[in-house]
Amino acid sequence: MALSREQMAQRVAQELRDGFYVNLGIGIPTLVANYVPEGMEVMLQSENGLLGMGAFPTEDQLDADMINAGKQTVTAIKGASIFSSAESFAMIRGGHVDLTVLGAFEVDVHGNIASWMIPNKLVKGMGGAMDLVAGADNIIVTMTHASKTGESKLLADCALPLTGKGCIKKVLTDLAWIEIEDGAFVLKERAPGVSVEEIQEKTAGKLVIPDHVPEMAVA
Repeated sequence: MALSREQMAQRVAQELRDGFYVNLGIGIPTLVANYVPEGMEVMLQSENGLLGMGAFPTEDQLDADMINAGKQTVTAIKGASIFSSAESFAMIRGGHVDLTVLGAFEVDVHGNIASWMIPNKLVKGMGGAMDLVAGADNIIVTMTHASKTGESKLLADCALPLTGKGCIKKVLTDLAWIEIEDGAFVLKERAPGVSVEEIQEKTAGKLVIPDHVPEMAVA
């Protein structure tokens, strides 16, 4: 069974470490804020100018002026700081973000990512993605393994305009945890109940399958 959006966020949250500064992109990545392990101190950064983003607000916490880069209402934790987007991008471009979590349309075996434009379709635009992939060494891409029509998003070569080249090493899909090594996708974990055969069938790029592929530990 494919992972839900919440389960994907839980799996990404397992990659957080105490003291990390983390940027969460629009979509599934924003949900990671709800699954920071208890007792762990992580500073979530939003490129519109917030360091110390908390979980999504409950109705009584709602403040329409407190938003993330995707214009979703958020909360701020104790010690948070609010500043200009210029200072925010200086953090990103200066390599001060320990982990970046982004959505994508396509990723290929060379570590290239396409996440900002589909020809003839209305997409919100690049946002901070190009800066984020250029300024971070530790990036996790979260996306569905295949499109709604069943076409693989894990390719030999990206067909869409690129956001960044050779910058992606880790991909979490609704079916699998995959790492990119030596021009291939390496299957590290599979979603509970999902077979290796299904993952292979839905992966267009070269897929390396170890002898043992464990199931992910998600609720």
